[in-house]
Amino acid sequence: MELLYACCVGVLVSCGIFLLLRARTFPVVLGLTMLSYAVNLFLFASGRLVVNQAAVLGYSTSYSDPLPQALVLTAIVIGFAMTAFVVILAIRGRADLGHDHVHMAFPKLKKGNK
Repeated sequence: MELLYACCVGVLVSCGIFLLLRARTFPVVLGLTMLSYAVNLFLFASGRLVVNQAAVLGYSTSYSDPLPQALVLTAIVIGFAMTAFVVILAIRGRADLGHDHVHMAFPKLKKGNK
């Protein structure tokens, strides 16, 4: 179980980094989203993978750790806000520049310009 979980996190990280290195804005947004999913899975796994334990105190003699669940919930909200912000930046860049190439977003400086 842990090996499968670690492989899933590794695949999400590697796909996210691969997409971050693309030259267009949409794959970069997808790469950031995949990296945030990988971080969420990693944070959730930090609370130990336990089967058949209550998530809330008081319902069972043994319970799972609620801190990673709270961290993942917070990370989901922050990840959604970050994704929305990056999508708006990509749309604005496409409208202003006429293309969505990441490496051409900033014009080259001419000699004499600082």
